[in-house]
Amino acid sequence: MRLHAEVPAETPVFVGLDQSTPAPGVLEAIRDADLVILPPSNPVVSVGTIPGVPGIRAALTATSAPVVGLSPIVGDTHVRGMAHQMLTAIGVDVTAAAVAVHYGSRAAGGVLDGWLVDETDAHHVAAVEAAGISCVAVPLMMTDVDATAAMATAAIELVRPS
Repeated sequence: MRLHAEVPAETPVFVGLDQSTPAPGVLEAIRDADLVILPPSNPVVSVGTIPGVPGIRAALTATSAPVVGLSPIVGDTHVRGMAHQMLTAIGVDVTAAAVAVHYGSRAAGGVLDGWLVDETDAHHVAAVEAAGISCVAVPLMMTDVDATAAMATAAIELVRPS
C-alpha cells in the first residue's frame, strides 16, 4: 500500500489467517440472513481473505440466503487500490467474469449464487452464467446514495425467487 502498488506482487501471504476467528455473531448473522452481499472490494486481500477465516466459507456455503457479489472490476480494470496486481499475482485474469469464477458458484463448491457486473462489462454476463452463477449488468459506480441503493436492489432482484 505504501508503494501504491508500483512494485509487482508475487505471492500474497496471509499470516495468521488460519488462527483467526470470526467476530462474535458473524456466523449467526450469515446463517440467519435473508441475503448476503459480497462488496466490490479487492478479491484477494480484502473480500478474498474473509472466506479464509475459519468457519466463514462453511457458513457462506451452508446459509439458505442467496450470496451475491458485486464486481470490483469495471471496464476490465480495478476501480482503485491494487486488485489488478493481486489478481495477476494469483493467476486470475482482471475481468469481472474471471473474478466471479474465482469466487465460484455455490453449486460447485464456491460461494456465489449471483454476480453483478458493471454495464461496461455486460459482455461477461454469459461467461459468468456458464459458470453457474446468475449474473446481470448494472451501473456499479457508487457515486451517491441512490446509486448504491440501486445496486442493492439489483442484487435482491437477481436472486428473488420467481
